[in-house]
Formats: sequence, structure tokens, C-alpha cells
Amino acid sequence: MKFEEMFTEYLHGDQERFLDKCSHVEYKRLKEVLKSCRMCDQKFFTELMKEATDIAGCFRTRVRHLLHLHVATGKQRYLLFLRHCFRDDQQLMLQEGRMLIQYITMNAIAIRKILKKYDKVHGSVSGKNFRSKMRAEHTELLQSPWLIELGAFYMNFRGSNSECSEGSSQFSFDFDAAQPVMTMSLPDSMKLEYNLTCAICLDTVFNPYALSCGHLFCKLCACSAASVMVFQGLKSASHEAKCPVCREAGVYANSVHMLELDLLLKNRCKQYWKERMIAERAEMVKQSREYWDLQTKYMIGY
Repeated sequence: MKFEEMFTEYLHGDQERFLDKCSHVEYKRLKEVLKSCRMCDQKFFTELMKEATDIAGCFRTRVRHLLHLHVATGKQRYLLFLRHCFRDDQQLMLQEGRMLIQYITMNAIAIRKILKKYDKVHGSVSGKNFRSKMRAEHTELLQSPWLIELGAFYMNFRGSNSECSEGSSQFSFDFDAAQPVMTMSLPDSMKLEYNLTCAICLDTVFNPYALSCGHLFCKLCACSAASVMVFQGLKSASHEAKCPVCREAGVYANSVHMLELDLLLKNRCKQYWKERMIAERAEMVKQSREYWDLQTKYMIGY
């Protein structure tokens, strides 16, 4: 089956109600634009960037809401527990998770196909350059940290529920490799690997955060790079603070706390996680003591 037929079938499949609330790539219409216009760079790429941005925003919002329900704490967790007595929320969450994975992968493949078609029709590398631009502007769909979180969410369910193998089989986690990776299987036998090594300490990320540029770090390492105390958190980082990898500024304010990934590491790498937790707490206590000692000396004048 050709991809265009597969994509059309997907758009009119069981998840049509779900798709009504989300943006998607206008694959057929963009192909028509390519056929009818040989000088369509401005219109074509502007529309495609808008669609990619809308898809990324919709995906981020839906995944954040889904995972918030899974890792809820305190009073909200208790209310969710009571609701579980009357409805099977876990199966509903898994179903939405499957639809979100399919949503992001189908649209990502559609974008790749249409850009490849563009370069073929025009005999150019503009489509390839546009993909580089998408990565630079953090709209590359399959590089979203929320996709990593969704994969960790599925593997966490797989560890506690034998009925969720359908979606979780798309993801695998290898902690014993030279570099720990999460692997995602895509249609057409494609695979994506997400490196889970912190670029600062060169160890598996612990209490991980994804900066808005997409790079993953341990919280302790990211706070050190941003010149803030661990107990202050990344939100207090200066807007001028740069990512240690790509050197982009202003990437700490909207960083994502990867709670599902942290839970996955806690369950799969118990001893490692415990050791890192003890080390982080010791460093936090040390920094807090130094901070308040300095504040005290400042207040009393010596």
C-alpha cells in the first residue's frame, strides 16, 4: 500500500474523533501544491512549518495531560484511585497513548515523505535543509522529549501490567549497552535511538531534564551548567545561560522534568538509581548549607 493511501486510511480510521481535536499534515494538498507550482518555496515551506508546529504543540499538550494523570501525587492521586473503582482508567490511558504514538509517527513520516518528494520534483536539497531547520527550531516531531516520556510511560506499564504489550513493544530500553539507549520501532522497519547519557557527567541520566533545545541532562548537572543551586531549580536559571552541548541560550526556563523516564530508571536500575539519589541529596544539603551560611554572613555583616 502506498503511503498516501495508508495516511488517508489512518485519518479516517478508528481514531477519527481523536484527530478532530488535533492538527495533521495536509499530505494530499501539499502534493498538489508541488505538482502545480514549480516556484512554491515560500508557500510550501511556510505552510509545512505551521503544520509541524501545530502538531508538535498538540502532541505536547496531550502527552503532558496524559502523563500528569499517571504520575499524580497527593490529593489528586487519591481522587484518581477512587475513580479507578468505577472505571478502567488504565486501559483508557493506554489507548490514548497508542493513538498519540501513531499520531506523531504518521505525521512525522508524512513530513519526511513530502520533503523527499519536494527535492525530487525540484532537483534540490531544500527539503533536506528544511529538515535541518526544523531540528534547529525544535519542531522535528520524532525528537520531542515528550515522545521519550511516552515510551517510558509504556515501559513502566509493561513492568506492572502484562496486558499492555501492544504499544510497549514499539519501545525497548538497553541499560547494559556502552551507552544506555531507548529504541523506538517505526513503520517500514525504521528505528530511532535516544541516547540516555548525560553529556556532562557521561553517565546515565538521573532525575533527568530535557532542555527546550532537546538535550537531556541530570538535574544536578544541568543546575551546575546553569550556575544555579539544585534546590533553586532550573526555572531560576538566567535567560543568558546556555546549553552545554549546542550553546543555545534561554533553554532552561521551559525545561521538561522527565518523570516517567526517571521512574523507568528507578524500576530497571534500582542500585544505580539509589546511589545517584543519595549523592544528589548529599550535594543538595551541602549547597543549601553553603547558601544559608553566606546569607547569614551577609545579614550580620561578617
